[in-house]
Amino acid sequence: MEPVVEVTGGKIQGRTTAGVSAFLGVPYAAPPIGAARFQAPRPVREWDGVREATELGATCVQSDYPAEIAAILGKCRVPGPEYLNVNVWTPDPGGSGLPVMVWIHGGAFTRGSNAIPAYDGAAFARDGVVLVSVNYRLGASGFAILDGAVPNRGLRDQLYALAWVQENIRAFGGDPDNVTIFGESAGAMSVASLLGSPAAYGLFGKAIMQSGNGGAACTLDDARLLGKELAVALGIPATAEAFAAVEPGVLLAAQDAVYTALTKNPDPARWGASVLSGGIAVMTFLPVVDGEILTGLPIDAIAAGSARDIAVLAGTNTEEFRLFTVPTGLGAAVTAEMLPYAIARFGIDPAVIDVYAEHRPDAAPGDLFAAIITDAAFRGPTRQLVQAQQALNPSAYLYEFAWRRTDDDLGAMHGLEIPFVFDTLAAAPSLSGPNPPQRIADEMHSAWVEFAKSGDPGWPPYGDSRVVMTFDEPYSALVRDPRADENAGLPSPVTS
Repeated sequence: MEPVVEVTGGKIQGRTTAGVSAFLGVPYAAPPIGAARFQAPRPVREWDGVREATELGATCVQSDYPAEIAAILGKCRVPGPEYLNVNVWTPDPGGSGLPVMVWIHGGAFTRGSNAIPAYDGAAFARDGVVLVSVNYRLGASGFAILDGAVPNRGLRDQLYALAWVQENIRAFGGDPDNVTIFGESAGAMSVASLLGSPAAYGLFGKAIMQSGNGGAACTLDDARLLGKELAVALGIPATAEAFAAVEPGVLLAAQDAVYTALTKNPDPARWGASVLSGGIAVMTFLPVVDGEILTGLPIDAIAAGSARDIAVLAGTNTEEFRLFTVPTGLGAAVTAEMLPYAIARFGIDPAVIDVYAEHRPDAAPGDLFAAIITDAAFRGPTRQLVQAQQALNPSAYLYEFAWRRTDDDLGAMHGLEIPFVFDTLAAAPSLSGPNPPQRIADEMHSAWVEFAKSGDPGWPPYGDSRVVMTFDEPYSALVRDPRADENAGLPSPVTS
């Protein structure tokens, strides 16, 4: 007999396979449609009888990645209005006291969903963890600043889902007092926002950041400029009322047009300087410093002690930016003459080129560009966040994922670690490539499980010795302060 549990809204029926019970597409809030699209999340609608929870739920409307990147990352869009949903995997819905992990997906705050195969939570449940994956509002629906709209709707959705976990996770055997949030890319930036948000207090006790940073937030004034540009593209006022009457597909087309315009002419006077500087590349929609959900940049709040009671594990991949330079041909187009100007656009002194080139004597200019921007956008800010946290809480750990794909030139790119963490290598061949080492998946997955259980991933905290667990072949090892001379040449991302 398939498992049935009762949650906010009513009873749901899941499915058990190989000792793991999965409950998919479970709504945690009411559908954000019509006037509700630009307001705070609302309580889920109750249903009669037992609701089937055996199919993946709807996803927020979104565009595909560019074809060359979509071929690697894949895509998963499920139509429907009820996209504020969670998936839950548990080893024992009748149990109690199990550690809980809540996954927040990435996608530059405009793409992604909890339905991607690499995010399947069965391996976590197999190893004694209740795994919850969350969908939230993306793009303009989640983050556009409009008159009459509540700001940070995407983050508010995440907070609402975490409150749902507190209220309901016992029904799946989970312990609401032992919750770890984790995410990758924009999901990791979301984790940083939650670490820095006063609204998140008490909703989780541990956090993992994969390939993010603590600087992905913009001012309300800059975000309002973006909202006005979107309104111009639609030919309507920049109000929640006017936007609520726009069909989601029409809004999405305008959102894509604004992104194209921004990337072609990234003028700070038009778009706002904080919009252009947030995140790993030019991103249109970001969390905003609204004085309620975010009172400042996440890194500044964390340094001031907002997460002093929370254990943190964070890290990056060695060659993050190759995902954005190799498939698109951008890396091959960078010449030696262009390189100093290219990195200067990111506020980086071209003098660092010599340090990176000394370590990589055979590297082409595009390779050096990817290495430098990887460190400036990911590794440096992640290291800084861990340093700020460990000054207040010794339970702060740093890792690096260094294994390189063997079939192409993508290397240890952005997102590559995900199927290793989830132990889903077979489900994500386009991402992990051929013959990925199961040994590394075993190590990383086990470390994440142990951190969720105890707050200790199995290696020493970063601390004064600056030790970094490096996952690689032929073996993984602790490395003390890797590439310190390169680190020294990068600007600090703290702005205050």
